[in-house]
Amino acid sequence: MAGISRKPWISPQDYLAAERTAEVRHEYVDGEIFAMVGASRRHATIVGNLFVALRQTARARGCQAYANDVKVRVEAANAFYYPDLVATFAGGDDDPHVVKDPVLVVEVLSDSTEAIDRREKRTNYQKIPSLREIVLVSQTERLVEVIPPRRPRLDRRCAAGRAGHAGLARSDHSAGGGVRGLKASRVS
Repeated sequence: MAGISRKPWISPQDYLAAERTAEVRHEYVDGEIFAMVGASRRHATIVGNLFVALRQTARARGCQAYANDVKVRVEAANAFYYPDLVATFAGGDDDPHVVKDPVLVVEVLSDSTEAIDRREKRTNYQKIPSLREIVLVSQTERLVEVIPPRRPRLDRRCAAGRAGHAGLARSDHSAGGGVRGLKASRVS
């Protein structure tokens, strides 16, 4: 068919170089880049509240937590994503903008990203050997889903309690732990 043009394939190295100076953030999936949309104030509030709670717990366990602007590398899918929150024990990654060995990834769902977060990202995150849990947080209802990385049928849904306190009340990133020990906090 004449007139159909293919997008040029972009190497991970070219993507990372361009991303350092880009005015808009992009995610990368196997040679293609996708611009990211801006977040709503509600989304930003939820991410901020979760980060405050996660960071304190992570620090106490020798773990680092990051919000929004740090990419996660999924080697098995040849992808880079910007999760809303990420935690890692690996402080010495060779690129200061990329986490390669996350133990926790959190995505706050929005109308424009929920399908991708639930399918593509979840499937790809589950390929990360170091990952212990994926957490999906709803903006529209008091619901937090804690998903084991390689057991998709064992989803644990935690409904938020009174006053918006999430059931994300278990965060322990010590050996074998997931998000246990993280005190329930207001997320919206």
